[in-house]
Amino acid sequence: VLDQLLQSLYEGLNFSAALEQQQHVFPILFTATVKASEKTGDLPQALSRYIAYELQIGLLKKKIISASIYPILLMSVGSLVILFLLGFVVPKFSRIYEGTGGELPFLSQVLLAWGVFVESHGVTMLVAFLILILGALFGVNQPAVRKWFAQQLWNIPALGARLRVYQLARFYRTLGMLLKGGTPILMAMQSVTGLLNTALQNNMKQATVSINQGKPISEALNKAGLTTPVAFRMLAVGERGGNIGDMMERIAGFY
Repeated sequence: VLDQLLQSLYEGLNFSAALEQQQHVFPILFTATVKASEKTGDLPQALSRYIAYELQIGLLKKKIISASIYPILLMSVGSLVILFLLGFVVPKFSRIYEGTGGELPFLSQVLLAWGVFVESHGVTMLVAFLILILGALFGVNQPAVRKWFAQQLWNIPALGARLRVYQLARFYRTLGMLLKGGTPILMAMQSVTGLLNTALQNNMKQATVSINQGKPISEALNKAGLTTPVAFRMLAVGERGGNIGDMMERIAGFY
């Protein structure tokens, strides 16, 4: 990769153009940051801002993962225990209770019937379960399936609201970094579109059109549903003070 970059530079291409030739290695945001800094002449500062951004995003991801380990482990072990009880223990005991002939509560009768059913069709159920697991693993590797699953998560009220705030925080931090580096607002918004959910990407297009028509950034983002009440007020303050990039980073830090 480094040899190819050097070869492109020796051929007379600027740094951002050399990076664009290897999009499979370098993120679009990194290339956009370098391209903006080439126009303003502050490449070292732009790279420092990008490193700080990546460290913040990485730290947030680590916190989310570490916070998720315990509940995922708990649910996994609990599910395995339940599967063991329903698939092995209950069928073994179903014959014992079946022979007692006593009057059992309704839920106990349901459990007993389940045990008898598993004992009779255990192999078929095991094969179906394995096929289901393999199908789920195959689906996870398909981009369309992952996209559909992500959309379903957004429909969960409590979780969807937090996912939206997380996406907006990342959006504001990235956009603020590009604006501070001298990138024009429309070019900066085009560079960060890929960071947003599909639904919010349509909102981004609406905001871009409004800004292109001369509307203030705060008003355009608010009308497109890309703000919160706090973010809208902070953006308006940033516009009046001429430090919209700094204010966007403060919004991201707040959320």
